[in-house]
Formats: sequence, structure tokens, C-alpha cells
Amino acid sequence: MSIKNDMVVQFNYTLRDEKGEELETNKGLDPIAYLHGHHNMMPGVEKALTGRAIGDSFSVTLPPEETYGIRNPDAEQRVSVKHLQGAKVWKPGMRAIIHTEQGQRQVTVLKVGKFMATVDINHPLAGRELTFELEVVGARDATQEEIAHGHAHGVGGHHH
Repeated sequence: MSIKNDMVVQFNYTLRDEKGEELETNKGLDPIAYLHGHHNMMPGVEKALTGRAIGDSFSVTLPPEETYGIRNPDAEQRVSVKHLQGAKVWKPGMRAIIHTEQGQRQVTVLKVGKFMATVDINHPLAGRELTFELEVVGARDATQEEIAHGHAHGVGGHHH
């Protein structure tokens, strides 16, 4: 069964940087599940998985435009220190989570004062060419409910 739109795809991945160093992986954990063709996955990863089948393992190197985007040098913002989550004491270079109207966002702390911090709101991997080692472990037609909701349900997907 080839992966196409309106399918729930499950895969494992290892993400590597330009030097081949491992940045993250889900090996040993539940696979990632998403609804193919519904903008739930990075464009480059979704494109690389299109037409693949269960059992396929491959590697793809993608430009920033197809993953976390181009770095915006003006993407700095001042936020209250109380809105930074992930540590008690903050120092420049640390990563924090903040809640936005679009949901959680990972930021990098640039400067810290007593009450306010300046953060870089670019994704930490923005602007980088990244290599994804992908293994397709599942693919099935999505249910009408999943299509209506716009996301995969079950293991690795959304739980209501």
C-alpha cells in the first residue's frame, strides 16, 4: 500500500544535523502518526514519505524551507520571565517553552533581567539543512472521523 493523501502514516525517525550528529530520535518509543496530505507534517518529510510503503527505510536531506523554516534575524521578543517554562533560573542560550495563541513554542533565551527576558522565537533548528532517517512502520486509510478532525487518532496520534 503506497502512502497517499487521507492515510494515517506511522514512522520512526532519527534527525541529524549537517555534521551527521544525532539531534533527536523516537527509536524505542511509539512511532509518530500523522494524517498524510493535511499539513500535519513538515512539507519535506511528507513529500519524502509520499509513495512509500510499510517497511521502507531511507534517508532524506532537506533544506530549511521544507522543515523548520528560514531564520528570521528580527525574531526577538521580550517576555515576562514568569512565562518561561522549563527551569527555575534562566541564562542566555537556554531553551524555554512559552505558551502562545498558536500553542506551545520553543524559544532560546538571549538576555535575562529580573522581570523580563529577551527570547529568540525562531525554532532552534530553523535555517539548518537536516537529514531525516525514516522508517515507515504503518500506513492505513484514515477513518472519516480522522479526516473530519484533520488529524490521526490512536498510538502516536491525537487522543480525545
